[in-house]
Amino acid sequence: MTDELWGQVRQKLQETVGANNYSTWIEPLVFSSLQDGVATFAVPTQFIGDWVRRNFADQIKHLMTTAGSAVTRIEFAVSKRAPAKQATAAKTTAPKPAGELPGAPLDSRFTFDSFVVGKPNELAHAAAKRVAEGGPVSFNPLFLYGGVGLGKTHLMHAIAHELKARRPDLNVVYLSAEQFMYRFVQALRERKMMDFKQLFRSVDVLMVDDVQFIAGKDSTQEEFFHTFNALVDQNKQIIISADRAPGEIKGLEERIKSRLQSGLVVDLHPTDYELRLGILQTKVDAYRAKNDDLVMSDGVLEFLAHRISTNVRVLEGALTRLFAFASLVGREITLELAQDCLADVLRASDRKITIEEIQRKVSEHYNIRFSDLIGPRRMRNLARPRQIAMYLAKQLTSRSLPEIGRRFGGRDHTTVMHGVRKIEELKALDSQISDDLDLLRRALEA
Repeated sequence: MTDELWGQVRQKLQETVGANNYSTWIEPLVFSSLQDGVATFAVPTQFIGDWVRRNFADQIKHLMTTAGSAVTRIEFAVSKRAPAKQATAAKTTAPKPAGELPGAPLDSRFTFDSFVVGKPNELAHAAAKRVAEGGPVSFNPLFLYGGVGLGKTHLMHAIAHELKARRPDLNVVYLSAEQFMYRFVQALRERKMMDFKQLFRSVDVLMVDDVQFIAGKDSTQEEFFHTFNALVDQNKQIIISADRAPGEIKGLEERIKSRLQSGLVVDLHPTDYELRLGILQTKVDAYRAKNDDLVMSDGVLEFLAHRISTNVRVLEGALTRLFAFASLVGREITLELAQDCLADVLRASDRKITIEEIQRKVSEHYNIRFSDLIGPRRMRNLARPRQIAMYLAKQLTSRSLPEIGRRFGGRDHTTVMHGVRKIEELKALDSQISDDLDLLRRALEA
């Protein structure tokens, strides 16, 4: 393996990983040696080496093998060679903020143009667009939360793409809470906390995905809190995402919950039928723009939107599988073909109601806070809805009584058993409770 061959591989990588990923993660790599199938690269920091290993090592290995080098493994070694190369490059490019902090790679597919807007996500989309305009906003931070596959990460990436396009002068950093913690621990270990603080406090827009990851990690929370305060005090924008509302993240310090709740907190609700159908139609249109041989019968998209309701990623994956199958065998995508090809997905999507969905639906129905429903308070206006939620969890999920109890604030399984029995008794005597149960069940199974 020579520097010339590595140059060819770098060229291929630039074409496949995108300009942002290339400049952030590939450009700092300096080829060192190839010995016994092990290709070694010099990197400026351990973090960059670890990130490339997790996200690009297989691709690099494949391209090197294709270029004629027998590579079985990629290794990275922190070296002064890489930073020197990076520093030289920095002098020949446009000026950037001092000590610019490399963020995580952005997915080029996740833009505002590819985001399908519907009633469940219209507020989150509007708030994200406002932040992406780059001007002053009346809320900071913007906190997006919701379950898996509802569009949180898509919106985060879309904001970053838009900001970089509109305001290339801004230092926009997107990373996960796990990466924030990793860098913090690395700075502690290498005794570079001042560098860490300076880097994170120099950004113009900080975006942290899946912040629930730092719950229970006291030292990381402490540094996150100080970073958060420093940026807000400088009027720098912060965008945070999580799988639940700030007040519902166990193990998160109260002062951090309070700070996160001080801006705009937006819930991305589970998708409804219309939104799922819109997402499917958008993907079909995009596929047809590149493949004019697609033939699909009427009713297929409506069938998929109705049957696969738990997760947008699963829904999109099912459609991609149909595209591939139809293309390979040269057949029209009919309802019968969809049922046969997606039998496993359709089975997995049946009766996949979660305890959290039940809790949220019951909270909305009785106009009480989610945190009160699962919290310790025993007031009558909370106790009955809580018992109804426990009853529905027992009826509509396969979870055990102890598991249900844990999801209701760590209650004992006997408490759940008592609640279930109480509702079974009341539904035969109280027509209002019976009607409520029917309404909630229909809403959850829709």
